[in-house]
Amino acid sequence: MVDLLVPMKPPYLGKSRLRGAVDEAAHADLVLALAADTLAAASTVVRRILVVATDPSAVTRLRGFGAEIADDAGAPDLNSALRRGEALLRAADPDAVIGALQADLPALRAGELAAALAEAAGRRAFVADSEGTGTTLLLSAAGGPLDPRFGTGSAAAHASSGAIAVTVTAPSLRRDVDTPADLAEAEELGLGEQTAGLLWERRVA
Repeated sequence: MVDLLVPMKPPYLGKSRLRGAVDEAAHADLVLALAADTLAAASTVVRRILVVATDPSAVTRLRGFGAEIADDAGAPDLNSALRRGEALLRAADPDAVIGALQADLPALRAGELAAALAEAAGRRAFVADSEGTGTTLLLSAAGGPLDPRFGTGSAAAHASSGAIAVTVTAPSLRRDVDTPADLAEAEELGLGEQTAGLLWERRVA
């Protein structure tokens, strides 16, 4: 079985390069909408999703999209937060495959995530982003360590640490959203309901 971790900064602080895609008052709502669409798709494929949040109270609405929420306990960086979440999931099932999924995949299709999990087949593996440099999904081997190495050049870092690069095309799983240009590309793929609705209402002309 696969359980996923999804790390979240406070929505009002996250996605600084995406500011201006909607009016400033709606920026946090946009960050949450990206995450909600990501979770809604992923929750139909995996057993459990745990959002590891810097500010759990700011992301409570994500429970409505199939997620549990845990405090990152003051983790100093993303990788530390993921290790914190990994420990919580391992306590429940030591033999699970644990994955780290980015929270900004608003066009995610459940079938593409399922195809990536099938290709990984219980091995430690990763999915590179559309640019080929970042990582949108990292998977542990069944019962093995996640060993997250997110940051600049994370795709190369995960490959050099022994993770297998998943080759399935999966454009919706690879299109993370950091900038308005990324959002436009995700929109071409087909946004989830939450992000599409918010853009309809609050997009800056």
